[in-house]
Amino acid sequence: MEFLGNTQLASYCGTKKSCLFPDIAPTSTTKDTYRSYCPPGYRSLSSWRPSVLRRVVSVSPSSDKQFIPTGRPPTILPELRSTLHARYSTRDWHHANVVQLKDSEDSRLCAGRLNIDSMRLMQDKDQLTYQMQDDSKRNLRERISNIDFWRSELVYELECLLKETQALETAKKRLERAANELQGPLKVALECLYHREKRQGIDLVHDDVEKNLIKEVDVFKDCEEILTDLVRKISQQLGINRDAQHALEQDLSDKNSAHFIDEKCFNLRNTSDSINFYHGVEKADEMVSIPETWAKFSENNIKSSQNARANSVKLQQDAEAGLERTSEDMWNHFISTNLAFNNRIAEVANAKNKLQAQLGKILQEIFETEDTIMLLERSIKAKEYPLKVAQTRLVGRAKRPNIELCHDAPQFQLITEVYAIDDTLQTLKRRLQEAHDSLQTLLLSKSKLEHDISVKANSFFIDKKCMDMRSVFPSTPRLMGY
Repeated sequence: MEFLGNTQLASYCGTKKSCLFPDIAPTSTTKDTYRSYCPPGYRSLSSWRPSVLRRVVSVSPSSDKQFIPTGRPPTILPELRSTLHARYSTRDWHHANVVQLKDSEDSRLCAGRLNIDSMRLMQDKDQLTYQMQDDSKRNLRERISNIDFWRSELVYELECLLKETQALETAKKRLERAANELQGPLKVALECLYHREKRQGIDLVHDDVEKNLIKEVDVFKDCEEILTDLVRKISQQLGINRDAQHALEQDLSDKNSAHFIDEKCFNLRNTSDSINFYHGVEKADEMVSIPETWAKFSENNIKSSQNARANSVKLQQDAEAGLERTSEDMWNHFISTNLAFNNRIAEVANAKNKLQAQLGKILQEIFETEDTIMLLERSIKAKEYPLKVAQTRLVGRAKRPNIELCHDAPQFQLITEVYAIDDTLQTLKRRLQEAHDSLQTLLLSKSKLEHDISVKANSFFIDKKCMDMRSVFPSTPRLMGY
């Protein structure tokens, strides 16, 4: 018989100990078990279950005293008396049954409500989970569409930028070739100026040829400076284009990586093999942008590329205009200088021809003057004998005796003859001196003419040599850099 007040469960409510094997420590059935996140105030589903077992106060088996629940002193028949006083009445028994039924019914109804609420809760949570998953897939799809849009924009802009960069590099090469082609005419013009410094005497004149050559050199140097400046600007713009291209390529590479990742995430299913638990990942926030700044970043890259392309187009137009202008200016000055050369060569040739014609006349005159001098000398020589005869006659007649020294007509005639012949000799001698002076003048003129002719010939040779050097000039396509 058990003590009154103890339930039927009291005999096995305590912890049983095995006498054969030790207790097995609880182990997890799975290596990786999801630990759900419980918000504050949340109770687990198993927390509603009441504890139907009561703890029984264990009595030390070493105690020799008998346990007396009422604390009364023992009587003659303790077990019998305790049993009689511990029994319940019939009313208590019926009341206990009613209370037990009522409690059981309440527990059953509560459990039924809880089950219904649990089913509804599970349905709501399942629907919420599916809805959230669908929303996530829809957002991923929209994100992939946005990435595809910006990828297409970046690819188009990158292709346009590469095309403009290639065109700009072509323009740079044309400018460099044109600048190299310009060195030849510039060198020829400088050599022409150097060679024309070898002219002699009066031919060292600052004529139209020299003016045009100096202007041509200045024009060539200005054209070279213009082309070099354009090459420098294009080199700087190519650096800007490369920076924009690098930004576009980096952005496009990031977009491709993001598209691959988002598409992989979009294709994940609940049955996928690659899914796993990553505890605390939702708390990590390593994001560096928001959708507005994300789109603004690509937009800024595209705008920078568009600005670089616009500047490239402008530089290409400037390069084309610069090549056309420099080519036209060089050709105009080249033609003008050649025309001045031709005119100068014609003038020098005309002057040389005139000098040669004059030299021929001088030579003829020298020959005639020499003949005149020879005739004058012969004439003077011829007048000496008549003078001698007249003077001898006068001397002979002076020896007449006395009254025979008459100043008669023969005497008068002889005297007149002597004076006449003497005057003739003086006149012929003066004319001979004049003829000698004229001959010296002619000889001096001849020498000067010959020198001038040699100077003109030298100038003519130099200008012809310069024209031969200038016979080859770069064509317009070559000056345009083609």
